[in-house]
Amino acid sequence: MSQEYPTRRPTDAEYSLEESEPIPPELTSMPWIDVHNHAHTLSWNEREKFAISGCQSMVMMAAAYYWTPYKPVAPEDVRYLWDDALSRLAQIRESHLIDAKVGIGIHTGARVENYEELLDVLPDYCELEEVAAVGEIGITEAQHVSGWELEEQKDVTRRQLEIAADLGLPAILHTPADLEDVDFPDRVRGDIPGYELDLSLQQEPVLTSDYPKREAIEIDIDLKDDAGLPDEQLVLSHADTKIAPYVLENTDCYLSFTVSYPWLLGVTPTDVAEVVAEYGPDRILVETDSAGVLRSDVFAFKRTILEMYRMGLDIETIRQVVYENPQDVLS
Repeated sequence: MSQEYPTRRPTDAEYSLEESEPIPPELTSMPWIDVHNHAHTLSWNEREKFAISGCQSMVMMAAAYYWTPYKPVAPEDVRYLWDDALSRLAQIRESHLIDAKVGIGIHTGARVENYEELLDVLPDYCELEEVAAVGEIGITEAQHVSGWELEEQKDVTRRQLEIAADLGLPAILHTPADLEDVDFPDRVRGDIPGYELDLSLQQEPVLTSDYPKREAIEIDIDLKDDAGLPDEQLVLSHADTKIAPYVLENTDCYLSFTVSYPWLLGVTPTDVAEVVAEYGPDRILVETDSAGVLRSDVFAFKRTILEMYRMGLDIETIRQVVYENPQDVLS
């Protein structure tokens, strides 16, 4: 029975033949876990956005090549980044009421000299209660300033995967961006990027196929097998709709979609919803990868939750993707 409105003119509702479904209260209060970010490099205000939008836990990747002051990178540079993230952790937890932890690893985005020194101490770091994952690591298509031969990248990646396997930790793997169909930067005129990284200093790529993202992932998966790391302990970050069929149909690894800078990666909340609708929620994650060196949107994670609901996914499916799956990965 339609409701009578006391308005002087008919409203849209009086013409409507359908009653809208009630909005589940869980939608706006749903907790979520960010398995991959660099939030320790953000401002206090940016980190507060995580808590305001419902982030319960996060893993902050402690090492990334573009924060080191020198190239090639020395072991002490990487150790500084690990120690810096660990030193900030307690205050971040206390100030923002988030169960934050750290990912520790040797990033291959720029060549690290004498990396064996880091591999010697990496297990000690990974045994800390504050460390939730080995990462971010993985094969990188091209390095910044100082190139790193593919065979050495394979060696450092495999040995880190072995440490993850030995200690029962998940490994978070960076995968190369697929920029073939993405305009960079996202403006009609001008060439000022949204990234504090001089792309003119990128070295020659070490991956030579027409699809380096898949080539890198195939190598990473082979290295995972060599290291004895189970599929369910491997997270492939920076996913997109193009790579999703390969990963979800041929492996049991987790696939994590970076949603906070679609201007660069071309991944939107709608893309995530479409992949979940097609393949189901079992091995899909969402991440922000928010960092202080690029324009990113922390609220994109919450926006993805809302978009999945708008696209017809039910509350249980959404909760599995944004909360239960990362809980399973991170134990």
